[in-house]
Amino acid sequence: MDWYTSVFELIDMRSFSNLWFWIALAVLWSSAGHWIMGVPWDMVTRADKAGGQALADLETVVHISAGRILYITHEAGVLMAGFAGFLLTVLVLLGFVYGREFAQAVFLLGAPMGVVWLMSIRTARRIKARGMRGEDLVRALNHHRFLVRLLGMVSIFVTAMWGMYQNMSASALWG
Repeated sequence: MDWYTSVFELIDMRSFSNLWFWIALAVLWSSAGHWIMGVPWDMVTRADKAGGQALADLETVVHISAGRILYITHEAGVLMAGFAGFLLTVLVLLGFVYGREFAQAVFLLGAPMGVVWLMSIRTARRIKARGMRGEDLVRALNHHRFLVRLLGMVSIFVTAMWGMYQNMSASALWG
């Protein structure tokens, strides 16, 4: 038995037992919780504490980002929704009907990100429609971040449970 075989016996290279998958999941949700509607969270906290120019900068960046999100949605929303629906359907069929673990893993990463995108569109519409500024804007971003983090916790839990189930069912101990 050579070194290569020993390593691959020790580390199973399937999706849910691969360390890189779990690192990617952690980075994905960490980034989603930090970049709220394309705005870094430290900018929101600085504006909330300091006010003044920091708040004015936040308002400018958020309104630019909200406008960008709404523009993309208006111009390509139907096309993006159709493509995302097609891609998620393919992943569901390959992963959960045909049992391809990689497709399951990609679906469990991608589907919640689609929900985050929809939540961002909803928040952007509220910000633009109400012309939010100051405390109202910070409160809306706080609420959006709370929902993203809540979705992240649920998504990580579901992914961990499904991954453990897949790993246990693939092991010799499970049967």
